[in-house]
Amino acid sequence: MDGTTTTWTLRELPLVVTPEDADGWLLVGLVRARNAVIRAEWGHDDFASTEREAFSDLQHQQYWRRRRVVALADGVDGDPDRVVGYARLDLPLRENLHTGYADIGVLPGHRGRGIGTALHAAATALARGDGRTKLVAETDHAVEPPGGAGALSAPTGSGRIPADDPSVRWAQAQGWVLEQVVRHSRLHLPVDPDVLARERAAHERAGADYRVVQWQDSCPEEWVDQFALLNTRMSTDVPLGGLDLEEDSWDAERIRTTEAQMLARGEHLLTSAVEHVPTGTLAAFSSFQVPSHSDEFVWQGDTLVIKEHRGRRLGMLVKIAQLDLLARTLPSVRRISTWNAEENSWMLAINVALGFRPAGCVGEWQAEL
Repeated sequence: MDGTTTTWTLRELPLVVTPEDADGWLLVGLVRARNAVIRAEWGHDDFASTEREAFSDLQHQQYWRRRRVVALADGVDGDPDRVVGYARLDLPLRENLHTGYADIGVLPGHRGRGIGTALHAAATALARGDGRTKLVAETDHAVEPPGGAGALSAPTGSGRIPADDPSVRWAQAQGWVLEQVVRHSRLHLPVDPDVLARERAAHERAGADYRVVQWQDSCPEEWVDQFALLNTRMSTDVPLGGLDLEEDSWDAERIRTTEAQMLARGEHLLTSAVEHVPTGTLAAFSSFQVPSHSDEFVWQGDTLVIKEHRGRRLGMLVKIAQLDLLARTLPSVRRISTWNAEENSWMLAINVALGFRPAGCVGEWQAEL
């Protein structure tokens, strides 16, 4: 795929690429450009990605088909800094075959020149060519606005994004529809000991029928099938707003494949789960994803209490277990970021009680192709 103007071109990356490949510099440039966009949106580098992560994504496509297009400023091949924009397209291969996930960005100094629109056209053409009829995308906002004329409210009735943000106006101009708003929350460590003491007392409601089990990196063999079931339930048990998404199917093989890929690119996993002792099954879990680029930050991954076991404060139980595990294994961590649908009042209440504070929002958009 090639499209040309007087100042930039579009180029699709090969489906599989390594740093040694002749086109490896294109992916290096994509990572640099994407990190610059993330930094401009959030004001820090905690959410940065790495070249190792990007190459790993293209090398492992058992569950996803990954397409990448970059916008290149004029210059000599081999210079990663020629990349001024990108489109990342991730297409599920086992379920949700009607949809995919698009991530489009342009360096701030190169906006307003039609690059984003051209990348959008390229990404949607690839998605259509793969038989997809919908796409999902996000816009990131460091501050959630107050209600009023300057805010665009989610159709769920919960959450707002800034209506006059350039990314919001651009998404609307391309025909995208806002379906949900997700709150970004930050927890600064260490947590107040009085808060932890208060919540430890409160979560005793779970009783002797429940006990915490924990692991690092790889799920113990005795729990892998149960953990796969929890991951399957996670895909649809959380609020999805108007997003047209089906249940993801997880099994032990998918758990092991995902673990191996993350460990190979220098990331780590910390997981706490809650066993329902009478049945020997897992009723809840929470995970941290530890990036390779920082020893002071972790991503809060999924947290779920399955419907059959709610109302026993298992969410608080497993979240506190995670904080204890993190303090024991990675005492240098000072920041945790988490994302929750604004209508997920139950999980938001747990986070607020532990000291998480709002630190921006994400618009979840959907487009009909």
